[in-house]
Amino acid sequence: MLACLAWAVNAQANSIFGFTDDDGVEHLSNVPDDHRYRLVWRDSAEARTPLGRPTKGLLALPPDSRPFHAEIYRASQDTGLDAALLHAVVTVESGYNQAAISPKGARGLMQLMPATARRYGSSNPHDPAENLRAGARYLRDLLALFDNNLELALAAYNAGENAVLRYGRKLPPYAETRRYVPMVVAHYHQLRRRSASN
Repeated sequence: MLACLAWAVNAQANSIFGFTDDDGVEHLSNVPDDHRYRLVWRDSAEARTPLGRPTKGLLALPPDSRPFHAEIYRASQDTGLDAALLHAVVTVESGYNQAAISPKGARGLMQLMPATARRYGSSNPHDPAENLRAGARYLRDLLALFDNNLELALAAYNAGENAVLRYGRKLPPYAETRRYVPMVVAHYHQLRRRSASN
């Protein structure tokens, strides 16, 4: 059972549990209704990482105090996406490291593959403003493609839109994607709450 956003809507259901079954499929839920579920993320009044450890420094900061906030805000204004969502993606994708390069070749703050960066107008994926603008436009288009379903758009951002389409517009059964989506969603809602309380 996979429930990514349902727990976020319900203030009482703010933990994520998970297990991998015998077929290698990772299951995530806010309702641990199987003895195999183990806690993988817990939210609380204290700022925490998606793995439940108390945060210090950068991750404890509200969005407007984080690095590259001005560029993220401009990309937000350009695309209509919530700046907190872009901060959440940057946090999980690169940890605000503009020089980040993944083993698969994704680059920059939003970890764009070179072809995607070029498609969205970025010739230098390590330039923060270019990378953020291109990544935000890509995410905006994914949200439009998947009828504003945040989980599916994030899954497509992580695994590619064709993977989500191939699995019938559902989260593909990739362990990395099944971890990635709830981590971004959890951090996004955490950032929104922190912004609202400031």
